[in-house]
Amino acid sequence: MLYMKNDQQAFADALEQLRDTARLQDNMLTSAQIAEVFDEWQLDDAKLSLIHDYLKNSSISIDGQNNAQDNMADGDRGYLNMYLGELKKIPNTSDGETRAVIMSALAGDNTAKDRLTEIFLPNVVEISKLYAGQGALVEDLIGEGNVAVAMAVNMLDCVEGVDEVEGFIGKMIMDAMEDYINENSDSARAHENVLKKVNKVNDKAKEMYDSLMRKVTVKEVADELGTDEEEVRAAVRFSANHIDYIEGEGDGRQI
Repeated sequence: MLYMKNDQQAFADALEQLRDTARLQDNMLTSAQIAEVFDEWQLDDAKLSLIHDYLKNSSISIDGQNNAQDNMADGDRGYLNMYLGELKKIPNTSDGETRAVIMSALAGDNTAKDRLTEIFLPNVVEISKLYAGQGALVEDLIGEGNVAVAMAVNMLDCVEGVDEVEGFIGKMIMDAMEDYINENSDSARAHENVLKKVNKVNDKAKEMYDSLMRKVTVKEVADELGTDEEEVRAAVRFSANHIDYIEGEGDGRQI
């Protein structure tokens, strides 16, 4: 099995932990990080490969492969290029200048708050790239992020010091984008459901393989699961053809 039957919540939490880590690393993970998180499950290479495929389908790059931005639609790229052109009109600030603006904003200076909002607009763009291809337009994500920045600079009384401001605003941006995706698409839920289906098909195929001592057909697995053949084929495709127990997998043929 890809996960323990009595520990599904812990498995889901481990996946969420990896997604959080990826977001902090420009939507990238290493194989070592994934293996460490799932070390207690003692998964073999085939099962770890299923997890890799799931994460890649969530627009997460692994070991520098499958860059998340490759999944960005042409319309999103066009909007980003245009928007980045507009942001170039905003004067750059040094780290020292930014710190001074933050200090003034913390003291309640409204002009400084407006400037701080401008300073963080490019951060919104970079963070939006992390969520590209997850069921929402980058244009909408940037809009939500910009609103979050405007709200954050007026909530700085929640922050204890200058060094915490950047993290506070960044978290507000990410939370706003995640909430938008969760509210306006079934992307996250769909990925989790698909992974469960892959597990179900993989487990049933292995069970039949062990019993019959041969690879089984899509039809046989579908009949045993009480589902249609296309559901089984979809699970195999999502696993990148890593369900070894089904006839046709691994020999270059499409099942």
